[in-house]
Amino acid sequence: MSDLSAFPVTRRWPTRHPDRIQLYSLNTPNGVKASIMLEETGLPYEPHLVDIMQDESHTPEFLSLNPNGKIPAIIDPDGPGGKPLGLFESGAILLYLADKTKQFIPADAARRWETIQWVFFQMASIGPMFGQVGFFHKFAGREYEDKRPLKRYVDESRRLLGVLDGRLDGREWIMGGDYTIADIATLGWVNNLITFYGARELVEFGRYANVAAWLERGLARPAVQRGLKIPGRD
Repeated sequence: MSDLSAFPVTRRWPTRHPDRIQLYSLNTPNGVKASIMLEETGLPYEPHLVDIMQDESHTPEFLSLNPNGKIPAIIDPDGPGGKPLGLFESGAILLYLADKTKQFIPADAARRWETIQWVFFQMASIGPMFGQVGFFHKFAGREYEDKRPLKRYVDESRRLLGVLDGRLDGREWIMGGDYTIADIATLGWVNNLITFYGARELVEFGRYANVAAWLERGLARPAVQRGLKIPGRD
C-alpha cells in the first residue's frame, strides 16, 4: 500500500484509497479538466472536494501541495520511478495524465505539439477572458457602474469564440478526428460561459455554429457528463 503521509494535504483530506490518484478539486471549469480526464482514461482515483468558497484552497494543508492556492491538484502514488508525485496546474495535469496513459494526445511529435498549443490557447486566453466575463456579468463586477471592463472582456470572448469556431470548421474535434486534451481543456469553459455565467446572449453564442456543435458532441460523452459533476458539493 502506498504511503502518502509525507503530503500534509492528506491530513485535512484523509485518504481511503492511497493506491489511487488523489484528486483535490471542485467542479469548476478548471477543476473539471482533471476529473474529465481521469474519467476518460479510466485511471482509478479518489476525489476530495476542496471548497474554494470556504477558502479551503488557501489552508496550509492545500498550500503545501499547491502554493498558488488554486484547484485542481493531484497526488499520483505511482509517479515517475514509482514514487509519489504531487502536481498542480490543470494544463500540467492534463499533459501528465496523457503521457502516463498514452491517451488523448497524438504520438506523432508534430501533432503532439499542435495539440499542446491548443491547450495553451485555452490556458492563456479562453480561461482568463471567459472568467472575467463571469466576474463582470454574474458576480461582484456586475455592480460596477463603469461597464467598459465588461464590454472589453465580452468583445475578447467573442473574438476567441471566433478563433475556436474557425478551427472547428470541417473538424469534429479541435485536432480533427481525434478527441484530445485540447478538447478536454476547453469544453468546461465554453459550457460554463453559456450556462453558469449566463452569457449565451451576451457573447452572441448562436453565431458560432461550429463551437455549438462541438460542445454538444463533447457533452454527449459519458465521461464528460460524469467529470462535470466531480467533485460536486453534497
